[in-house]
Amino acid sequence: MRILARSAVSRKPNENMRLIVTTFIGVVFGFLIGISFPTLSLTKVNLPSSLLPTIDVSYIRNKELGIRNAWSSLRGNNGSSAQAQKLNDSLKIWVPSNPRGAERLPPGIVEAESDFYLRRLWGKPSEDLTKKPKYLVTFTVGYDQRNNIDAAVKKFSDNFTILLFHYDGRTTEWDEFEWSKQAIHISIRKQTKWWYAKRFLHPDIVAPYDYIFIWDEDLGVEHFNAEEYIKLVRKHGLEISQPGLEPNKGLTWQMTKRRGDREVHKQTEEKPGWCSSPHLPPCAAFVEIMAPVFSRDAWRCVWHMIQNDLVHGWGLDFALRKCVDPAHEKIGVVDSQWIVHQTVPSLGNQGESHDGKAPWQGVRERCRKEWTMFQGRLTTAEHAYFKAMGVDPSNSTAH
Repeated sequence: MRILARSAVSRKPNENMRLIVTTFIGVVFGFLIGISFPTLSLTKVNLPSSLLPTIDVSYIRNKELGIRNAWSSLRGNNGSSAQAQKLNDSLKIWVPSNPRGAERLPPGIVEAESDFYLRRLWGKPSEDLTKKPKYLVTFTVGYDQRNNIDAAVKKFSDNFTILLFHYDGRTTEWDEFEWSKQAIHISIRKQTKWWYAKRFLHPDIVAPYDYIFIWDEDLGVEHFNAEEYIKLVRKHGLEISQPGLEPNKGLTWQMTKRRGDREVHKQTEEKPGWCSSPHLPPCAAFVEIMAPVFSRDAWRCVWHMIQNDLVHGWGLDFALRKCVDPAHEKIGVVDSQWIVHQTVPSLGNQGESHDGKAPWQGVRERCRKEWTMFQGRLTTAEHAYFKAMGVDPSNSTAH
């Protein structure tokens, strides 16, 4: 009995080894058989649709194609792999002339510019616009000046898009005026028109408009007609302009004073010592910032000159000439279409009392500081540029 037991024990390891070898050979044989036949395509198996209710056939085809391509690449050589990589590279899009950030897009899909045209929520997009306004007028407003703005807006035809920047947060009340329902309203409390302009009038947004009016809210427009104004601006080649100001009201500069004997004037005489050249501000190449009008091209330049943190725009009027050439020919005042500056300190009252000063006093102090800061930045930037170019501008009267 002990001999039989030993024999059984000695045979057991041999049987285990035989089982392992047999299993290994079966796996290898099965793998060789599998790769010798075409890949099974589930898309070619005619199964009832009820058995595969959630199968995405296109997904299966794509996966099948991917597996075949992967297997082919494994069996291929380095040459075919390099060709595949070259093909992939050739299918990548890179267009340096596209706007920054859009280089990976085909040019035909790029929309580099936009507009303020109102569109419907239904119908065909191509039928949304029955008319495209050619000009844009913006007013920075508070509700207390609504009647003045109502009178001003009525001086602009339907060739103009009307855009109101609300510094007092009141917008819905303006719907008492029918035109307001088609206007653009942007409401952010206690900001200035140059703050709004920098953030909402980017040149690529206002590109459809030939001229852009950026006006204050306290302008009397009894003697003004916007369409006639545009005709005179075109006639006299003005890229930057403003209506003449009624001379009986307080004026700071002679240049913006209305002349009663002409359509347009482009230069004037100021107090002795105020002008270093008859072609420089404030004797020429100068308009004020209360009611400027810019051509599309001029605005593209001026927008870039507006500083993000200098919100009142003081000093900008003396620098507008940097954006057109020759400035003394392309900047002027339209006399035959004139306005009245009513000098309503509404925005000044949006300030805060500090150290016993009235709100408007703090606002005025900030205006003066910004003027000095802007002049300093512009001078520094010009000097840095000319130094880099190896030019000495000290002998020039142009700067």
